Amino acid sequence: MVHTAGTEKNVAFAGLIVQEERQVATDAMRQQVAVRRERPANPAWDRVFFCAMIVVLWATVLFGFAKTYFLAGMVRAPLPNLLIHVHGAAFTLWMALLTVQIGLVSARRVAWHKRLGLFGFGLAVAMVALGLLAATDALRRNVGVNGLDAKTFYVVPLSAVTVFAVLVFFAYRARRQPAAHKRLILIATIAIMDAAVGRWPVAALQRTPQLQDVVLLGFLLLVAGYDLLSLHRIHKATLWASALLIVVHMTRVPFATSPVWQKFATMMSGKG
Repeated sequence: MVHTAGTEKNVAFAGLIVQEERQVATDAMRQQVAVRRERPANPAWDRVFFCAMIVVLWATVLFGFAKTYFLAGMVRAPLPNLLIHVHGAAFTLWMALLTVQIGLVSARRVAWHKRLGLFGFGLAVAMVALGLLAATDALRRNVGVNGLDAKTFYVVPLSAVTVFAVLVFFAYRARRQPAAHKRLILIATIAIMDAAVGRWPVAALQRTPQLQDVVLLGFLLLVAGYDLLSLHRIHKATLWASALLIVVHMTRVPFATSPVWQKFATMMSGKG
């Protein structure tokens, strides 16, 4: 009887070990599946797509600012003051940095990419500060665009730089998740394309400013379309970042006409 009981205990113990081993193996398989899902179907497509998007955004910036900034000599461009010069230089440096970062990833220099990424985060912080200062400077110079008075228009640059700040922050947090990180950085850059698109010498865009939002929506659709082709789903970072940008664009001008915003803008203009 004692021998039988001992044997039953041994069998039960062995069964427990086998069950635990199966559970560990199952958990490991689930983790591997999750990692595989996070990776694109073809890494080479990733490099091509994100390189192409940087080219598209560079074209957007050059088309918008060629006459007033780049072809005017940048440093010698007739901008309102030194702050706007520094602001323009910082945002141009951001575009140059993205180009270098994409090149480093394509060349598989990931360690260099990570080191330079710390500089990029610092640059993004400086850009947010400069964006806020430049927007307030334009408000105080009574600059209004697209048929909006200066106080109402103030919401446009402020909202753009705020969305940029939020997305860059989360991109930094997701720096160990390449798929999410690169999408958040890309959409953050799309968020600050307002000024460039608004300066495109296209009559339809100037007559109907709402079409400028359609251009940015087109950029977001390119990202979502690529996700569907490469991942067979839209990445969650693409979904929530795009949703944030769309909601802000739909609500910012109506909100800027409210008494609360008008009072805030009056205070920031120094006339409150």
